[in-house]
Amino acid sequence: MEKWRLATGASAALTNKAKNNIIAILVATVRAFMLDTYRFARDSACLEGRLALAGLSRLADALAQTEGAVDYRLSGLMGNQGQACLRLRVTGRLLLVCQRCLSAVAHDVVIDRLLELASEDSAPTQEEMEDDSVDILPSVGALAVDALVEDELLLSLPIVPRHAECALPEATADGGQTHPFAALAALKHHPHH
Repeated sequence: MEKWRLATGASAALTNKAKNNIIAILVATVRAFMLDTYRFARDSACLEGRLALAGLSRLADALAQTEGAVDYRLSGLMGNQGQACLRLRVTGRLLLVCQRCLSAVAHDVVIDRLLELASEDSAPTQEEMEDDSVDILPSVGALAVDALVEDELLLSLPIVPRHAECALPEATADGGQTHPFAALAALKHHPHH
């Protein structure tokens, strides 16, 4: 057993299996966030994992809760005409804010997207732009997988999340609704001495 010195100055004994597990986790984490898209597609590589919702900062504003995670699978492939493509599959459950009752509403996510990689120097044709079966992904080489997954999650959100049936937010005790300027009206009738 080899001893590794920790940042605190203490030493800890790690078995080879523990070291290999730590290395595998670190390598998977780095691979999960940046990859060379053309090589990934050419090699028909596959990457799958789980992303915590709390780590997706742009998506967090739309969520009622950031607990939980989504699962993703990114596969590289070459298209029928030799173009590099990525297939992204994302599944999970997001809790959004219902715009009618303001409570949490579940939104099940099932994304299956085929992304054709376009190099900087090749502009897509009009026919390619009108084809809804494939999306064009501009590629400069490296791709942040977590950002791609977050982009697709944002695109999957409903414009107005709401329950199929729900009540409006609760009314006040006297049965009426609270009016935004009710506190100002009360001050008008009860001036300070």
